[in-house]
Amino acid sequence: MNQSRLTTTALAALRIILGFLFAAHGWQKFNEWTIAGTQASFAKMGVPAAEFMAPAVAVLELAGGLALILGILTRVVAALLALDMLGALFLVHAPAGVFAANGGYELVLLLAAAAFALALTGAGRLSLDRALFGRGNSRLAVLA
Repeated sequence: MNQSRLTTTALAALRIILGFLFAAHGWQKFNEWTIAGTQASFAKMGVPAAEFMAPAVAVLELAGGLALILGILTRVVAALLALDMLGALFLVHAPAGVFAANGGYELVLLLAAAAFALALTGAGRLSLDRALFGRGNSRLAVLA
């Protein structure tokens, strides 16, 4: 795919900013809320299997955010993060309406949409995916 400089810059900016936000949320679950606190919070919100889901989500958001920043395995990681946010939307935020100030879904919907966009487009030229998998004759070129 022949991407313009603007597209290359836009994908890199989206990937890095989105990655930072997810990594920050994952870090928060480990360090500010703790995993035990996140498990309790998830259970209170009605998240199924909160004991398993809290550490899984924390790891996905922290490691996945870092992966997005680097642009490694972007399509896979972004798809998982989009599913993470859709789960948060439907399990927790939808009943509160749109606005985040009221506990609503505007932020998680935006994060899901941005992650979905990266899952569809890939990381772009300025990424480890492109450097590692960008050859057209590679079986793994779909990751780039």
